[in-house]
Amino acid sequence: MKTHSASATPSPATPSPSPTPDGTAAAGWTRALAVGCLLALIALGLAWELWLAPLRDGGSWWALKVLPLTWPLAGLLKHRMYTYRWLSLMVWLYFTEGIVRATSEGGLSSGLAWGQVVLCVVLFVACALHVRLRLRAAKAAEATPNA
Repeated sequence: MKTHSASATPSPATPSPSPTPDGTAAAGWTRALAVGCLLALIALGLAWELWLAPLRDGGSWWALKVLPLTWPLAGLLKHRMYTYRWLSLMVWLYFTEGIVRATSEGGLSSGLAWGQVVLCVVLFVACALHVRLRLRAAKAAEATPNA
């Protein structure tokens, strides 16, 4: 009976995990932050308009405002740089809504609006950093001659 010890090196069939197509760990972290903020904005918008503080009792059609937030999710998960760029512009619409509602409404709705503002700013920063890191990595890869 033979016993086999576990190999410390990964097999050639198992690729090493890479957070992004260019392999930068920081870009993987910003991607995770962007996806997390986007999912949090979707959840906040639905909870806000359907249960927590809807404009009308029983829910509001304003919950549909989260539909445009679902479109970039696939692009973020597929590492599409273009998606990060246009999402960083689109998020300012939700930021503006959050500021308006935070300063014009009171109670729970005001707190939820400030939460939306914070999520929007963090999402913008994550998208901007992600694009910057990926462009920097691409420029460095282009400058490095292949051996």
